[in-house]
Amino acid sequence: MEFCFINSLAFPFLVSYAPLFPSGAVMRAQQGIAIEALAMCVLLLSLLPSAEGVKKYKMGDQVILYVNKVGPYHNPQETYHYYTLPVCRPKEIRHKSLSLGEVLDGDRMAESMYNIRFRENVERQTLCQLALSESEVEQLREAIEELYYFEFVLDDIPIWGFVGYMEESGFLPHSHKVGLWTHLDFNIEYNGDAVIFANVSVKDVKPVPLEGGAGAFPVAGAMGGLTVTHTYSVRWFESPLPYERRAERLRDYSFFPKTLEIHWLSIINSLVLVVLLLGFVIIILMRVLKNDFARYNVEEDGACDDLDQADNGWKIIHTDVFRFPPYKSLLCSVLGVGAQFLTLATGIIFMALFGMFNVHRHGAINSAAIALYALTSCVSGYCSCRFYTQLQGKRWVWNIILTSSLFSAPLFLTWSVVNSVHWWSGSTQALPATTVLLLLAVWALVGFPLAVIGGIVGKNGAGSFQAPCRTRNIARQIPSQPWYKHTTVHMAIGGFLPFSAISVELYYIFATVWGRESYTLYGILLCVFAILLSVGACISVALTYFLLSGEDYRWWWRSVLSTASTGLFIFIYSVFYYRNRSSMSGIVQSVEFFGYSLLTALVFSLMLGTVSFWASLTFIRYIYRSIKMD
Repeated sequence: MEFCFINSLAFPFLVSYAPLFPSGAVMRAQQGIAIEALAMCVLLLSLLPSAEGVKKYKMGDQVILYVNKVGPYHNPQETYHYYTLPVCRPKEIRHKSLSLGEVLDGDRMAESMYNIRFRENVERQTLCQLALSESEVEQLREAIEELYYFEFVLDDIPIWGFVGYMEESGFLPHSHKVGLWTHLDFNIEYNGDAVIFANVSVKDVKPVPLEGGAGAFPVAGAMGGLTVTHTYSVRWFESPLPYERRAERLRDYSFFPKTLEIHWLSIINSLVLVVLLLGFVIIILMRVLKNDFARYNVEEDGACDDLDQADNGWKIIHTDVFRFPPYKSLLCSVLGVGAQFLTLATGIIFMALFGMFNVHRHGAINSAAIALYALTSCVSGYCSCRFYTQLQGKRWVWNIILTSSLFSAPLFLTWSVVNSVHWWSGSTQALPATTVLLLLAVWALVGFPLAVIGGIVGKNGAGSFQAPCRTRNIARQIPSQPWYKHTTVHMAIGGFLPFSAISVELYYIFATVWGRESYTLYGILLCVFAILLSVGACISVALTYFLLSGEDYRWWWRSVLSTASTGLFIFIYSVFYYRNRSSMSGIVQSVEFFGYSLLTALVFSLMLGTVSFWASLTFIRYIYRSIKMD
């Protein structure tokens, strides 16, 4: 599919410039594009998780349990390999082959020593006996005090549990107890020959004290060491739920606390706000415009000259309103990358609505986001270079380079810092060298070439800028503006209102990305996304009208910045969420949280800036077409 898509973009370029090529050059170029497109397909296919069917088992078949990762409960992105703790492990550790999305999610699955057979119950089976040194006991004690949890995976079903138990009681005297769970009860549900659900419990199990005592015995020759015996039980239960609906069972299960309960309240609140804003723009603003049209469309000769000598609002600047702005290349790059993220976000949401991101597909959304980002690079190149050419820009090659690096450069810089911190701490969130090379290859062989191809197609089909008014050579002097029409005030208004429309839903998004929630209500997310874009467009139109009414024609960058400031409000909210709505701490979690929160704010700024600019441009073209010009 990508092969045909890429060739459809490349062939207009070849056809347009075919007379310039020597004999056979076009054929060689087509062959080169075909080879590169094939390489793109291979790279993109490597990003996607393998689609596995139903795993069917017979009575007594082995069901492999993979150990995955451990980490502090309150720091979701600070994870370490399970075998970094002194636990039972096989002599030869065999890792599971993972998709790119799983690696990006910090998964590092390896086979465990648990011997689980399909529909065969096991009681108090010994896993191993460990002689823990004093340092290993201290490592376990610190992990339990930091509320370390573990994650296992059985038949693509995540299983969570705590490493140990901690109890604080009393003030005088103070009691501090730390215990290690050495027995796990696996409860597995099945339907026919398929596994439906699995969890682990420690009910009616006493933890082994790590300070010595019952169940812990000193190790000979090791001061402060302990010998512990790890055991497990397996119990199978028949479930009426069919395999196709097993994702519902995992959604209903709650190891982590559930807080996503009031989505409809947030959506109703946002809908009321957007209706009020739409009413403000459509009714009030259009009534004002109707009066303006009646006043400006004067039939008498010389009326326009009279108007030019008086304070008459936005018509007086009709010869300057379409004067091209400074930093045209940067403006077009912002619009191009914003259009790319609008396409990417819409694609991700619709893929989620079609059920492509269920809870059993680890990292599927990460893989899809990377693949879509690479494929939609043609959108950014096309939109940026096309508009840049319409604005009579000449350095279109540099425009494409700027467009390609406008987001990828901050992303690479942020990732470098975050990944270095994870590597320093030994976290599984640090990407392996092979994964880094794969991501670089995706950008170099897929993303950047598609941006170039899109830019060439956009440049060739650009045409001229459609302006209903001619622009004078000499710019008109802009009168002094009151304080409430300054850029900072417009940014405050234009950023706060879209943010308030999504503020309630934003908490659930943060709780999903930076917490333990599983977001499944993608229909609501689509509604909120549409509300956000609608509010941004409405506010931009209103602020642009007020700007033009003050005879200020510098609306190009102002229309972008007015709602792009929503990203600043989102980052401020992320600081509030970190301090007041989460229990995250430590340099590893903090660096990742604030680094990627900055990138999230940048993405929202680019998307909303693009929407507000095109809304303002459409509005300005409409009002100046609706009046008679001299």
